[in-house]
Amino acid sequence: MATLLHIDSSVLPVSGSASRQVAETFRQAWLEQHPQGRIVHRDLAVSPVSHIDAAAQHAGYVDPAAHTAEQAAAFAERRELIEELEAADAVLVGAPMYNLSVPSSLKAWIDNVVLMGRTAMGEATVAGKPVTVIASRGGAYGPGTPRDGFDYVQNFLDGVFGMMLGMEVDFIVPELTGAPVDPKMADLLPLFEASRMRAHNQAALRGKGLAVRSAEAA
Repeated sequence: MATLLHIDSSVLPVSGSASRQVAETFRQAWLEQHPQGRIVHRDLAVSPVSHIDAAAQHAGYVDPAAHTAEQAAAFAERRELIEELEAADAVLVGAPMYNLSVPSSLKAWIDNVVLMGRTAMGEATVAGKPVTVIASRGGAYGPGTPRDGFDYVQNFLDGVFGMMLGMEVDFIVPELTGAPVDPKMADLLPLFEASRMRAHNQAALRGKGLAVRSAEAA
């Protein structure tokens, strides 16, 4: 049975979150194509993971048999999150832009699952695994826009998932999501709608395609 690991990090509910809405389109397409598939959903806004502390960090570089009681307790959550990532056939990540970067809850999850010598660098245990990132943002940060160069979401996540973990990274970018709620952005509503429709179409196609791929590999 193929497994999709779905990570949400938006603090908003589905009704007010572009990343959650597009991720839901992906999930539905994945399940419609592979109804017997399994989805593991981690909502980091509802159930945040622990931030890395010294014990959890040091435990990652020590043989588990030699862990102190403190290290063993601190590493238990990291082990669970890492094994969850390793067991997934595909990964879906909702990553809204908050203050030019990712939510702190998502950064905490990343710090837990990135483990040198296991998931990261060298013979990474998650290398080649497909990860789809829904990188929503209230404005626009592409070439030619006033905020060109200030997108620290895609560059960061491409570096983490692609370079460090060796995963196959694909971005879906719903932008200008502030237009429906900010009167100053009213003239950008047509561009927002086009971006929203494009994102949902991409999510449906990507979800269906990865469900087929995961089912064939399972």
